[in-house]
Amino acid sequence: MPETYFKRVETLGEVIVEGFHLLGLFVIGATIVWASWAELLLIIEEGKPGIKDVLLLFIYLELGAMVGIYFKTKRLPVRFLIYIAITALTRLLAIDVKVMEDLRILAITGAILLLSLSVLVLRYCSSRFPSREEGGPAHSDL
Repeated sequence: MPETYFKRVETLGEVIVEGFHLLGLFVIGATIVWASWAELLLIIEEGKPGIKDVLLLFIYLELGAMVGIYFKTKRLPVRFLIYIAITALTRLLAIDVKVMEDLRILAITGAILLLSLSVLVLRYCSSRFPSREEGGPAHSDL
């Protein structure tokens, strides 16, 4: 009898966590859609988009794609976080390059290069060593 009780409590806990998880994803997704529309309205009000506006919309698009993938697969695509960081640093360069010191420009471009290399490493490793869910061997099998 106690085992059945604990299994029911565990199942209830999993259902509550899953519900909270889904609610959080919907809130994040709705916030991304809201921010995107707010940015579009500002672009329309201004009459023309600038490069900073377009790059910000790309950031929102990448965030939305990341939430969508996480919603479907329950896996966080780390590469999307890196793409967002690259886009944010590119946006920073595009906006402030005229007033930045040379050393800061070099630091930001170096960070973009490192992030790009990290995407390359992640892509290579995920194709060379697929996870168990993708049909590869389990970690204990390696």
